Amino acid sequence: QVQLVESGGGLVQAGGSLRLSCAASERTFSTYTMGWFRQAPGKEREFVASITRITGRTSYADSVKGRFTISRDSAKITVYLQMNSLKPEDTAVYYCAVSAVRGSLVSEYDYWGQGTQVTVSS
Repeated sequence: QVQLVESGGGLVQAGGSLRLSCAASERTFSTYTMGWFRQAPGKEREFVASITRITGRTSYADSVKGRFTISRDSAKITVYLQMNSLKPEDTAVYYCAVSAVRGSLVSEYDYWGQGTQVTVSS
């Protein structure tokens, strides 16, 4: 059973920073690409960033390039999302997910965490 647990969300003012963490079971992390998605009220869930297991290759949505950084700690089996220069439009529930392929579509990800709320005030 895949287990993903996110943490690190909260309330921050525009221009501030937050770091999200996603802890995965060892077996999960050793097999898959991990990604971050977000979903704002009334909107579809959207891709934010991903990182591959072997090469550490990263991908980002255009809306977060240059502001967000995804990274991983293989020893601790944790993936991070460092979010800088936050904007009110970044407000959403952020989800960690795992995929067997390198993709950016919701349908390509098989397992999901419970989500963590990020709220950016103006």
